[in-house]
Amino acid sequence: MNSIKHFLTITGLLISLSVSAQMFGESSKQVYKANNYKEILSTHQNVAILPFKATISYKRLPKNFNAEANTADEKKLGLSMQEGMFTYLLRKSDKYSVQFQDIQRTNALLKQKGIFDNLDEILPDSLCKILNVDAVIKCTYAYEKTGSEAGAIVSAVLIGNGKTGSGGLTMQINDKKQGELVWRFYKEMNESITSNANEIMDRMMRKVSRNFPYEK
Repeated sequence: MNSIKHFLTITGLLISLSVSAQMFGESSKQVYKANNYKEILSTHQNVAILPFKATISYKRLPKNFNAEANTADEKKLGLSMQEGMFTYLLRKSDKYSVQFQDIQRTNALLKQKGIFDNLDEILPDSLCKILNVDAVIKCTYAYEKTGSEAGAIVSAVLIGNGKTGSGGLTMQINDKKQGELVWRFYKEMNESITSNANEIMDRMMRKVSRNFPYEK
C-alpha cells in the first residue's frame, strides 16, 4: 500500500510540474488602440524595447525581507523580461513589419545619457529621439508573491496547481511624434513554481501575438 501511495505521489508531482507553466484563472485582456493607430504604425521602421519597470510585492511580507535586495531583484527581473521579449521577437522577426533595436544598444544609449534608472521622468518622444527610433515599447510588470515555493510544491502535488503569485503586465507603444500613445495591452497571469522571466515573456507574447500591432 505504501509503495502505491509513493508511486501516486511521484506521478502526481511529475504531472503537475509538466503543466506548471500553464496559467490558472487568468483575467481577460484589455486592449487600447488609438483611432489612427494603423496609420501611425505604418510609418514605423525601427522600434526600441525599453527595460521593464518591474515591481515585486508580497501578500505577507517574509520575516527575512530585505528592501535593498528586493529592489535589486526588481531591476534584475526588469532587464530579464526586456531580454526575454527581445529574444522572442527576434526569433520571429520575419512575422513583423518593423525591426527591433538591439537591447544592448538601447540600454547603452540610455546609460550614456544618464537616464537608465529614471526612465519614468523622460517623455516617450524624447526617448525616441535619444534612441533614434520611430517608437518605444514601454512595459511594466507588477508581481505579487502570494505563497511560498514549498507551499506551491505541496499544492502542485495535491491539486495540480503550483501557483506562487500573480503578475500584471502592461505593454504600450508610444510614437516619436509628441510621444502619442498608439497601443496598450494589459493582462494578468498566475505564476507557477517553475516560472522565470523567459517563460513569462514566452507565454505572454503568445497571448499578445493575436493583438500585437506589428505582426504582418
